[in-house]
Amino acid sequence: MKCKITLAGAGLVAAMMFNTNTAKAQDVHFTQFDATPLIINPAFTGAFNGQLRASAIYRDQWRSAMGNKAAFRTYAAGVDMPIVTDISVDDYLALGVQLYNDRAGDANLNNFSAFLSLAYHKFLGTNGRSVLSAGLQGGYSNKNLDIAKLYFGDEYYSGQWVPGTSSQHGILGKGFQSFLVNGGLSYSQAVGARSGFVLGVGVNNVNFPVESITTTDNTADINLKIRYTGQIGAIIGVNQSFSIRPAVLIQTQATAMEVVAGSEFRLKYGNYSHTPDASAVFAGLWYRHGDAVMATAGVEFKRFRIGFAYDMNISTLKDYAKNNGGFEVMVRYILPSSLSYQNTREYPCGRF
Repeated sequence: MKCKITLAGAGLVAAMMFNTNTAKAQDVHFTQFDATPLIINPAFTGAFNGQLRASAIYRDQWRSAMGNKAAFRTYAAGVDMPIVTDISVDDYLALGVQLYNDRAGDANLNNFSAFLSLAYHKFLGTNGRSVLSAGLQGGYSNKNLDIAKLYFGDEYYSGQWVPGTSSQHGILGKGFQSFLVNGGLSYSQAVGARSGFVLGVGVNNVNFPVESITTTDNTADINLKIRYTGQIGAIIGVNQSFSIRPAVLIQTQATAMEVVAGSEFRLKYGNYSHTPDASAVFAGLWYRHGDAVMATAGVEFKRFRIGFAYDMNISTLKDYAKNNGGFEVMVRYILPSSLSYQNTREYPCGRF
């Protein structure tokens, strides 16, 4: 049995359950992808109104299919903020840090990654209603697994299992480290007083990092392929209290593709529903092509946003998952701008 670990975008669950010859681990993804803007596109670093944005999210998936110990568990946390303001009038430079840790499968395949992002936001025209942003991101990734928990066919002799005797143990390492370089662009445009849209494109793994736990593979076969991403989002203000917030996320890597589309519906309430800091409730419905239908819901108050998501799997793995999906919980906080920046132009359509 040949065992290769790469981040090609699909199939560790299927590989482990069906004992295929090549196991591939998926890049982390979240249903509430707007909770991790720096993972989506480094150009979204600092793309909000305020002094600082901090967020954290937890995802739990495949527990019914894999068991409690082998379930996919992903944590992510990030902080970003403007660091140099009033460059060429209203332009500014933003800095961000993003961390995530993903653990999956019986062998505890673990991926810890840390990223540092810089983004420059250029206000266009004289009215400040559009912004062109460019971001650059560098990252470090450490991936490892517990080889002792892997089982191989050549460990069985005359119907008896003799663990640790597989010839595969000699060619498997415990893990590897790599460095990643990502980049992205985005364009944000305000439309009227309450609406706007944002477009973004990103390229990830542009340095083709090598990822393998084996010592015999050809390096050309295990370079992590470039992952291309596209994002479209909008805020459509129906009135002062109610808005519709559709979004589409597209990701492609080698022969794999992921498309997520849907919309959130947000309602402000209370005596101050016309203000940016008003309390609100939101709910959304999303579809990941060929994989899952997802629902989201949550509340916003005092600059906090708390959200929940649940995935209902509709792929061929739904029977193994016993019709149970993935669960997410996230929290985000945005520190408002100080009084000295009251007259600063606002970032249009901070959708992500």
